[in-house]
Amino acid sequence: MRRLKKWIYFAIALVVLYYVFVENILITLSVIALGYAGLRVYGMYARHKLIKTASSKETFSTSELGLFIALVAKVAKADGRVDELEAQLIGMMFDDISRIFPDKEKTRDILKEIFNEAKERSDDTKEIAQTLNGVLGYSQFKRKQYIEFLIQLAFVDNGISSDEDKVLRIIIEALNITSVEYDAMVSRFESMMQNGQQTMSTEEAYAVLGVNSEDDMNSIKKVYRKQVRKYHPDLIESQDKDAAYIEESTAKMQELNQAYDIIKEAKRGV
Repeated sequence: MRRLKKWIYFAIALVVLYYVFVENILITLSVIALGYAGLRVYGMYARHKLIKTASSKETFSTSELGLFIALVAKVAKADGRVDELEAQLIGMMFDDISRIFPDKEKTRDILKEIFNEAKERSDDTKEIAQTLNGVLGYSQFKRKQYIEFLIQLAFVDNGISSDEDKVLRIIIEALNITSVEYDAMVSRFESMMQNGQQTMSTEEAYAVLGVNSEDDMNSIKKVYRKQVRKYHPDLIESQDKDAAYIEESTAKMQELNQAYDIIKEAKRGV
């Protein structure tokens, strides 16, 4: 009887061990397999969606990224012209977006078309922003992130002009972002700029860009553009980052811009 009890206990122990280890492992492996299959299906769906989005300018224009690029054009052209640094940042934004699509060159050409058409009109800003608002659904985080990018673009050419502010306020209203939230974003950028503003000597300017006084302006310009490319906020990679990412990037680009302007002035006087 005692031996029978031992065998019963041993059998119970085996059953427990089976369910604790073997059964759980099988369940875990099944979950992993299902998860992997799900990711593959989602990947195929996402790729199909990207291909469909980039199939034509008309299709891309109504997508989230296409609508945002149109708003970028409105802000960039709000004060009458697209600044050199603004143009460079917009070009890098095109690169950031187009690299996630199968046909990068075609996508970049479409983005340029959307931008160039949008910058020639000033009467459809609200309509485009309202369409983007509908596409974004419930994602308030994305709305604020897009506004941060637009504020950053306005700030790179030495602050937000009154015309840029008017355009931005039309956009925030359509995106259901309050004036209080917008003013708080702008205040953070302004505070950051004021804290970073200081008299930079010519020697410090050369050090900031990482160039020498003997270098010619063509070489210095190449380094400057390379540095801006390094520190610009990546629109795609920023999806899971907070506002500080864009603000810190803007501060660094302001510093690079200030250094470049100081060096240009110094070279003119030579």
